[in-house]
Amino acid sequence: MSDAIEPFEPQFSDDMVEDAKRRLAMTRYPDAETVEDWRQGLPLSYQQELVRYWRDNYDWQRVPERLNRYNNFKIEIDGVSLHFLHIRSSHSAASPLLMTHGWPGSVLEFLDVIESLTNPTQSGGAASDAFHLVIPSLPGFGFSDAPAVPGFGVEKIALMWDELMQRMGYTHYLAQGGDWGSLVTQSLLLGKTGCKAGHINLPIVMPDDLTLSSSEPAEQVTLAAAMHYQEHESGYSKQQSTRPQTLAYSLADSPSGQMAWIIEKFAQWTDCERNGARHPENALSRDVLLDVVTHYWMTNTAASSARLYWESFNLPNYAHIDRPIGISLFPKELFLCSERLARTRYQQLMYFNNTHEKGGHFAALEQPEAFVRDLREWQAQFAAMEANQ
Repeated sequence: MSDAIEPFEPQFSDDMVEDAKRRLAMTRYPDAETVEDWRQGLPLSYQQELVRYWRDNYDWQRVPERLNRYNNFKIEIDGVSLHFLHIRSSHSAASPLLMTHGWPGSVLEFLDVIESLTNPTQSGGAASDAFHLVIPSLPGFGFSDAPAVPGFGVEKIALMWDELMQRMGYTHYLAQGGDWGSLVTQSLLLGKTGCKAGHINLPIVMPDDLTLSSSEPAEQVTLAAAMHYQEHESGYSKQQSTRPQTLAYSLADSPSGQMAWIIEKFAQWTDCERNGARHPENALSRDVLLDVVTHYWMTNTAASSARLYWESFNLPNYAHIDRPIGISLFPKELFLCSERLARTRYQQLMYFNNTHEKGGHFAALEQPEAFVRDLREWQAQFAAMEANQ
């Protein structure tokens, strides 16, 4: 195995783009939904509108162009070639920060916070707020290769991430994540790694007896969110955690199908409801939404990204975490919890913010300024904790 860290240039060939456009032009649509909202899924009229825009008006080189504004690399770990971005701050005392995305996310969701995190003095912060960023694509996502054998669940990925950081020369570091990135970050904190502290925006905590019996609003919102997910949002996860390969034949063959599978999640998981009507473009621009879809389609990662559910979704780890951790909760997050309940699992919960007025599951994408503020506050509290030890 080579220890080499090689520069990498993400790119989409003209042939790949033309193939996608040809497939979109041949899309066969189903009949329309029988309701006037999103209860049955992505509405036919919006699907057709997006397909036309994606085919005829979208800039198909947006994704590689946005990624190539930063330094991209490849490294082989455990037989898997991993893609990652590495952005060093100009501030010499910056803290190394490992950032992990989830599904249907990607490294793209962090692009709008890179400048503020690496160059805080240019955006209202202090030099002490600076981070050196390492942002890898999960195995089987984007430009990271797919594992050829099973066994690459969140615990394995955490060990791969730790090896990546060690090879980068960051023997001790901080970690941040949402969605699957939250679980990977928690695995880093549970394992024998150089991760000193973590920050997550998706807490994974089992409701206790007090939550189940309490009439307190902060406790009831935990149950309400969990029940809503189970009853209305969990179908995708059941399919991806049991038969990801069967699903992938459709998604890998139809860009329209891949788009619907992803866009529906952004409609349900972002804070995008206005005046009683739900629309993902209330939260994110159309081009940003299609960047996410294009990244999955052009890298053909419908199957390999879904396998992470097969590997880890049905075996969550609820073990106590003793290392310092911070939590930022945005109001439309999938899973919510009270600070009291969070402390039953996170033994050194040194930052907790659930006061955000806006935002959903994709915090860095939806509310980049608030996300950056929270990371700065979390880092400052951790630095003060370390100084007092």
